[in-house]
Amino acid sequence: MDHELDRGRGNAPHGSRIDTYVDRYAARAAGMVASEVRALFAVATRPEVVSLAGGMPYVSALPLEQVGDLVAELVARRGTVALQYGSGQGDPELREQICAVMRLEGIEASADDVVVTVGSQQAIDLITRIFIDPGDVILVEGPSYVGALSTFAAYQARVVHVAMDDHGLIPEALAQTIYALQAAGSRIKFLYTVPTHQNPTGVTLDEGRRIQVLEICRRAGVLVVEDNPYGLLGFDREPMRALRADDPEGVVYVGSFSKTLAPGFRVGWALAPHAIREKLILAMESAVLSHSTFSQLAVAQYLATQPWQEQLKAFRELYRERRDAMLDALEVYMPPGCTWTRPGGGFFVWLTLPEGLHSKAMLPRAIAQRVAFVPGTGFYADGGGAQHVRLSFCYPEPDRIREGVRRLAAVIEQELRMRDTFGTGSTPGRTGVDTPSPDLA
Repeated sequence: MDHELDRGRGNAPHGSRIDTYVDRYAARAAGMVASEVRALFAVATRPEVVSLAGGMPYVSALPLEQVGDLVAELVARRGTVALQYGSGQGDPELREQICAVMRLEGIEASADDVVVTVGSQQAIDLITRIFIDPGDVILVEGPSYVGALSTFAAYQARVVHVAMDDHGLIPEALAQTIYALQAAGSRIKFLYTVPTHQNPTGVTLDEGRRIQVLEICRRAGVLVVEDNPYGLLGFDREPMRALRADDPEGVVYVGSFSKTLAPGFRVGWALAPHAIREKLILAMESAVLSHSTFSQLAVAQYLATQPWQEQLKAFRELYRERRDAMLDALEVYMPPGCTWTRPGGGFFVWLTLPEGLHSKAMLPRAIAQRVAFVPGTGFYADGGGAQHVRLSFCYPEPDRIREGVRRLAAVIEQELRMRDTFGTGSTPGRTGVDTPSPDLA
């Protein structure tokens, strides 16, 4: 009798399902799935595997002894403050320093409009939380950052990709997409863009298009969310002028110290117009009360006492060397039919495979050949991107990058032989191996 009642309520007896709570979750939980990169991490970190997958900063290049000393000094001198609760908006001194950092990209801002967050990922989450009702539209580049796509899915947004090319988001495609959606009665809440050294493509939106994108969104009444973790990591020129610098009221700027200092501190921020800032603070407080005062003060101490701009220069030189190693290896080893982007900064190269090859289906065979990458499917909300691969050059040494590209090229050549022999290359389901579902920053 009791079991009959349980079945009537949709509650199966304990142990009869993998997840006995499956009928009780909120509808939005259906959008919460493992990201393409995170599930790959356990495989990609094996020492015998050359990982061209994860976007992990090379923190060994930091002056770790000095960082350790400043942390010890922080505890000794300000431990009672650093280990206590803090403001939901963030430490005032750090917010002033964040404004100095953003000034390098042409942004003039008040610390009052900065909200410190747990990395930039939380900033994206909070922005989505305060703007999105189920079914609302978010415009994103095609492809786009997988962490943002996961957040948008969790809040049941309708993600619409806008075409981009080697010069970034295409303004004409953006205008046409906005017009079609608004004509159909869809509610577009914002455009999410990574305009500088984009994740995953490495492409940068050029200066002329930046003005066009802002004007298109301004006319259409569409907010812009500018995610810019790589803006200070350009190899060949001074930092690009941020979108926020030219439209303070129409752009929410999202930044992070994860790529320019270290991700372990988990310190990011959002710079927002006044009204949005107030909502972000309330959302922040309801989520975590306040995030780590210790991390905030450690970052503030680093910025106040260390030559951080010189450290940025060291990072840029290191990543440029690794970018060059990857581009050179791609030229040497990749078979005909492969093309790739040539990033001017950041962490990533976007590889396009020859026709008929499927990057996600190819991944198990690449792992067997001891090389890891991220399939392009993780960067599209609609399941596209099968012909693409994200390659990361930020973490491996140059010689390991070259070896990883050589191994990957051998896998692609094998796939091409299979395609030419059987009339098809990698296709989903053709292998009996479960594909790890990849994705790191």
